[in-house]
Order: sequence, then C-alpha cells, then structure tokens
Amino acid sequence: MSAKVDLSVTMCGLRFKNPFLLSSSPVSNSAEMVEQAYEHGWAGVCYKTLNSGSIPIIHPSPRMAGYDYEAKRLVGLQNVEQISDRPLKDNLADFRWLKKKYPDRPIIASIMGFSNDEWAYLAKAAEDNGADMLELNFSCPHMTVEGSGHKVGQAFALCEKFTETVKRTVKIPVLAKMTPNITDMTEPAIFSKKGGADGISAVNTFRGISSIGLDDLVPLPNVFGVGAMSGYSGAAIKPIALHFIAEMAQCPELGLPLSAMGGIETWVDALEYLLVGATTVQVTTGVIKYGYRIVEDMIEGLTDYLEAKGIRKASQLIGMALPNLKTTDHFDLARQGIAQYDLDQCVGCGQCYIVCRDAGGQALEWEAKKRRPKLVEEKCLSCMICSFICPVPSLISFKEKPKDWKRKPTRVMDEGMIGSVKLPQGGTT
Repeated sequence: MSAKVDLSVTMCGLRFKNPFLLSSSPVSNSAEMVEQAYEHGWAGVCYKTLNSGSIPIIHPSPRMAGYDYEAKRLVGLQNVEQISDRPLKDNLADFRWLKKKYPDRPIIASIMGFSNDEWAYLAKAAEDNGADMLELNFSCPHMTVEGSGHKVGQAFALCEKFTETVKRTVKIPVLAKMTPNITDMTEPAIFSKKGGADGISAVNTFRGISSIGLDDLVPLPNVFGVGAMSGYSGAAIKPIALHFIAEMAQCPELGLPLSAMGGIETWVDALEYLLVGATTVQVTTGVIKYGYRIVEDMIEGLTDYLEAKGIRKASQLIGMALPNLKTTDHFDLARQGIAQYDLDQCVGCGQCYIVCRDAGGQALEWEAKKRRPKLVEEKCLSCMICSFICPVPSLISFKEKPKDWKRKPTRVMDEGMIGSVKLPQGGTT
C-alpha cells in the first residue's frame, strides 16, 4: 500500500484500516474462517447471526443454488441458509480469541432475537465477549417466524422497538440492517434511528427464485422435492442495492453512516458504494466466488485509484457522487447527441443493425458488400443500445451535437398503409 494513501475509514466511532468487511453470512461463520480473511487484509467482520438456542437451527440440504447467465458463471446466488447453527458459547469464545489476536480489527456481531428479551440477551452477551458493534438483523428474507428477519424490517414499529431495547442494554454502537424486500428503505431506517440506531447497513438478499428444474418442476435449491422463495445475492443485484444506499444517503431526515453490501466483487463495485454514501462495504457472494483473496485486489485497486486522482484519504470518497445524482427533471434536454462509429474496428457482425432496426431508431443502413453499418445521423435516437451489444466495446461511443441540430421526426404511417385502429373511447386513428 502506498504511504501517500490512507484507506482507513471511521464508522460510528470505530476505525477500520480499510473499508472492506466480511458480511454476516457463511463466509464469517467461525474464528478460523475470519482469521484466514484477516490474513488477506480484510479490515473487520460482521459475524454470522448469533443463535441464542431458543429455536433449534438445522440448515436445509442443499442450502444454495447458483444462477448462471449465458457463459458467465454465478451471476447470482440463491440460498436458504439460516442463522448460525453453532452454539452461542462457541461463537462468543471465538469473539474473545479474535479480539486477543487481532485487537485492531473490529467485530460486528449480527444478532436476531425471537422476542424482545432475546434481543437484549444476545446484545449483552455479544458486548460482554468482545463485540465492538452490533448489527440488528431486521432483514433475513426467508424467516418464517413472525417478528423475525425481514418481517421486522417490514413492520416499522418493530424496527424502532427492538433497536430501542438493544440500545438500552449496551454501550457499543448499533447498526440496523434493512431488508430490500420493501419499496422505500428510508422509512424503516428512520424508525430504527428513532429507536437509537447509530448507523444503517443494507442490503440483505432479495427474495427470489433463481431457477426451476424443467424435469422435476421444483424451484432451486431443490430440498428433496421442495423449493422456496429465498435470499438472492450476487453481481446481478448491485444496481438495485446501489439505489437503496444512495436514497438513504440523500435522506436528510436519516443522516446516519451506512455500511453497504450487494454484488461487490471488485474494487470498482466497492468504490461505487463509497461514492454514493457508504462508509464501509461488506462482501459475501464475491468471497464465495473468488475466495478471501479478492480483498487484496480491492485494496490495490482502490489505492491506485486514489493515487491517480490525487486523493489522499479513502474517507474523502464518501458521497462524492451524490451532488451529481438528481431526479430526471434536472436533465438538460437542449443538449442532444448521436452514436458514432469507429468502423476501422468493426468485425461486420451486424448486431448493431439488427438492434437499431428492431429496438432503436432505424437509423442504420447496412452496406452488404463492405459488411459495415452506415449511420443516418438525423434518425439516431442516441439510445446507445447498439453499443451495449457490440462485441468491440470501444467501437461505438456517444457524440454530442451542436445545439441547433435537429433530430428527424419519427415516421408516421398513414391509414392506407396500416388501416384504421379503433380507440377505447370509440374514436379511430
């Protein structure tokens, strides 16, 4: 790491040597696993949700199913993983061991009670055994017990109640972990703040169905003939998760630090979360896909980015993109543009012609002998879908046109060509 760059961040009064944490999940299930992660450079851990023992935890088998798309493996991951099935005393012993060996790496203890008293009990037990911060699991998407998991995150009064109970019990900072299985995440976050939350973490996995067996007709993971809607994670959820983090960061009534997760596999993914307001980022599916070692690439990539931009501290990145994130009515519609083509790179596949003809502005003609597209600029909608499907990423780019440039109106078919269409009100067009 460059001596000129400081990757450390401070959240709820705790210093992390970098923003990268393990999230509460299968990758943070024991001290042995966390030790391996720390040796690769992770700055802290949100430990797998503690089990009080009041309800026996037996994990389904199999407990996960991967979702592939085209040639890309594990774009998403569906799981029916429950909270920790390890005895509470074993997890608490692991806390003590980790704090003794790695005193500079904060432990965030994820807890989830099945009653108000149980929330208080788990919070106190975690604090007494070395936890530096708590994360209240208001978000597990496949809990079936009323008043637990995402059922709390969808019942705002419970968010406030359980947060208040925990805050009365402990002195360490408290994060409330939000469910994404809701329309507006700022609402339960604000209720959690009313209960005393020091910060918010988000998002947990989305309820989903990754795929269905076409022979047995059982949704995956197939647990001996039964499937279920359950938590879906991975790179595919990042755009939606980013929007939740940005909305909370822009909410003046909330104003709490954010720990973000959802589809983080690279330093670029992590950086994007910082830019929309997160202070730390948490990772699970990226570790499942590539191993704990991915943090080494994230540390190197973020360091190089800061050096290239002349930014000394990673903490300066937090929220830097938010001033540029506005509602669509702020767009300057007087400025227009078109797609432009570097045909020296063209491989002649014709994909741009097909997509423009079938889903764009019909702005491309096809020169068959040259196997090249020819752009009719006045018809180009600047939708840029041609660039999304082009196999040569740098071939098609956006070009702004002068302000007096006019786009050709869309062609209107006359009745002699398409006939008469009856409108619902009884008119015709």
